[in-house]
Amino acid sequence: MKPTRKHILSALLLSAGLAVALPAPVQAAISLDRTRAIFPGSETSLALSISNASSKKPYLAQAWLEDAQGNKVTSPLIVTPALQRVEPGQKSIIRVNALPEVASLPQDRESLFYFGVREVPPRSGQPNVLQLALQTRIKLFYRPASIVAERYSRKDDKLVLHKIPGGYRIENPTPYYITVIGVSGGKKQPVAKDFTSVMIAPKSSETVAGGPYATPWITTINDFGGRPGLSFRCNGDTCRADSDEQAG
Repeated sequence: MKPTRKHILSALLLSAGLAVALPAPVQAAISLDRTRAIFPGSETSLALSISNASSKKPYLAQAWLEDAQGNKVTSPLIVTPALQRVEPGQKSIIRVNALPEVASLPQDRESLFYFGVREVPPRSGQPNVLQLALQTRIKLFYRPASIVAERYSRKDDKLVLHKIPGGYRIENPTPYYITVIGVSGGKKQPVAKDFTSVMIAPKSSETVAGGPYATPWITTINDFGGRPGLSFRCNGDTCRADSDEQAG
């Protein structure tokens, strides 16, 4: 049947009504207590805290792990419980447990996983209601016992910068994943707006655009989600962390 003008007008009004009804911005009810997680190989499990920000509705929390390629896995680490109910305004715990197969992971460097948790809202009693299931995904690093360092020790001070046309090749000689979120010419100089953050795998390197700078300032993300910065001193085309600044 060919749509009439009345049908078309009704469809437009319905679309407009749905657009107005959508909340913006949408905030998740189920939230994690951190933005990244470190699983020490010296432990058998890691506890992550979640909370339900809704004061009226219970939510289901569905949790899982993915490997570095984004495939869901249940070994050598496993999440429990995979599904749980969190009451309004309450907190709960999700545990990541190590299975015996964890011994097959490299023991001289970190392994990368992703931890995900999705909120499942209660079914609405009203018709024609759009419900969104939001999810959070963070990096989870398995850190073997052999490389577990002191709690507040730095890792970015081992980075080496190599000048290349248009930027730097950042070498990471450490056994840890290091995320670089900024390269500038000094502590008080802003990072270029088009700078693209990079996560550098252990014992590898990545290239970034920017510079060259006389004294590069590198900003990274540490184990706690903080953003420490560090000055580098160059000798020719190679730049290393400024030892005088660290000593101070």
